[in-house]
Amino acid sequence: MSGGVHACLRMVAVGTILFAGTVEAESAGALAVGACASYGYAFDYAEPQAARTAALAKCKGTCKVVATMRRGCAAYAVDGAKACGPYGYGSAPSLGQAQNVALRHCYQFHGRDCMVRAWACDGKG
Repeated sequence: MSGGVHACLRMVAVGTILFAGTVEAESAGALAVGACASYGYAFDYAEPQAARTAALAKCKGTCKVVATMRRGCAAYAVDGAKACGPYGYGSAPSLGQAQNVALRHCYQFHGRDCMVRAWACDGKG
């Protein structure tokens, strides 16, 4: 290989390492919930506290952070027939797992028509 090709390959390798570090660094997320199906979420933040603050800012009314993520997913489920009724939330390594946890908790709290209302995945979740 020529010197130019070697230099180009080194640049690609360095760029890949820098990009991977950026994804790793920006892998904090949060899910906040409030009354009557109010929610807010944030993902791909550099710091967990920044993700919590952003999720709370997007949630209407009095809300609390119920799940945080680092390279994973979170989901929020509500009873579709009663928005102010039962709900559930969960976080897990994959979206499907987080949705299942949220739905299971919604039904556990006597939801009858539970559905996933919101979800977010952070980093490579």
